[in-house]
Amino acid sequence: MKSKVILVVDDENLVRWSIKQKLEGAGYQVLEASDGTSAITLFKENMPDMVTLDVRLPDMSGLKVLLEMKRVAPATPIIMITAYGAVDDAVKALQIGAYDYLEKPINFERLIHSLSNALETTKLRTEVERTKQEQEETHSVERIVGESKIIREVKALVRKVTDSQASTILIEGESGTGKDLVAKALHYQSRRRNHPFVVLNCAAIPEHLLENELFGHERGAFTDAKTMKKGLFELADGGSVFFDEISGMHLNLQSKLLRVLEDQTFRRIGGLKDITTSVRVICASNKDLEQMASKGEFREDLFYRLSIIPILMPPLRVRKGDIRLLVEHFVQEYNVRFSKSIKGVPEKAMKILEEYDWPGNVRELRNAIERAMILQDEGYIDEHVFPLRILEFGGESKSLLPDERLSIPSQGIDLYEVEADLIRQALVKAGGNQTQASRFLSITRDTLRYKMKKYGLEKHRRGALQPMPQ
Repeated sequence: MKSKVILVVDDENLVRWSIKQKLEGAGYQVLEASDGTSAITLFKENMPDMVTLDVRLPDMSGLKVLLEMKRVAPATPIIMITAYGAVDDAVKALQIGAYDYLEKPINFERLIHSLSNALETTKLRTEVERTKQEQEETHSVERIVGESKIIREVKALVRKVTDSQASTILIEGESGTGKDLVAKALHYQSRRRNHPFVVLNCAAIPEHLLENELFGHERGAFTDAKTMKKGLFELADGGSVFFDEISGMHLNLQSKLLRVLEDQTFRRIGGLKDITTSVRVICASNKDLEQMASKGEFREDLFYRLSIIPILMPPLRVRKGDIRLLVEHFVQEYNVRFSKSIKGVPEKAMKILEEYDWPGNVRELRNAIERAMILQDEGYIDEHVFPLRILEFGGESKSLLPDERLSIPSQGIDLYEVEADLIRQALVKAGGNQTQASRFLSITRDTLRYKMKKYGLEKHRRGALQPMPQ
């Protein structure tokens, strides 16, 4: 492991020598500077991991050197060395951005301890920043795959809304269209990205539990309230709360949510004090909230408050031009996850995917590709690994046809014999597995069983077929 580099800045030769001996003995690599000018030059040329800096230097103030170093590399920890009793200088240094300060004569044990803590703090900060960067990239609006006109319009709207002052946003669309991706982009690409992003599925949590989760409670508010609990509106202050399936929220709780949106205040259950919160409320629904409001199933005032900026996620069937891009994206993703090198989906199978209506939208397509990637070991994905509902979409008229069609001989042909022979071949090829054989023939398993009974093939076992009647 490479040694950490520390720049020691002090105009006293004996002090520099002493610090150098102790630091090198602790495994650090040391650079030395005796004045502010050479210290700044060495700092810019070598970008050390840490600095010890004397406040009093012959050519300029150590505070001025500190300012310049912080301008060049704000994250580098700098420990100030001050004369005994020079507390004012130490306080100013900490205000500018110094990590710590030590008084002369130097306590080397404390110096080593402070440097070690500074390194660990820097490491943690770097990891946090990297995590934040990864989250921003992972949840970027560009992760919404597609180049169709309708999806480009959605992405443009999301970009516009992300850094706006909008405190409420409604995302509508069928299940599986990617509403959660939009919600995450609206948070992680906004000024609120360094604050919490909280997700609640309104349809999955009972009303009394949901209210407790949102608003928290005071001690003694109810039988089991042994201690005070902060709610998510309080914990997510400065961030975003994502209400998935907002249509599932009880009407009584909707009125309390409306108050938070209007006043940005709430009370814990059993509390008398108003608590202020600043959160962006993002709601998603796969139901028509306007229609629900007209029927009294959803608060009309809440609907109008939420729908100031509506974002409609289109179903996959109206943007089929994006299917190819989505398939390529998912194949690449699962190649990485499963450590495979699948080349992709052949054109013949791609056309099947593009013809299918995808009632489950992008989620269903993702699941279909995941299944195919699990079943396929190498090369291109075979179309028969896709679910039968996809292969048989539109009826048998759309089922797979072989590249070479059968020709009728001049003396004619017995259709029943041909069909029975094809079924027999499929069963043999599938080792008696009816599900696999039905895939070879692009028919349902029930249809296969019917035809097996019709042609006397129903009493087969895997690998052992009864002879076809003459």
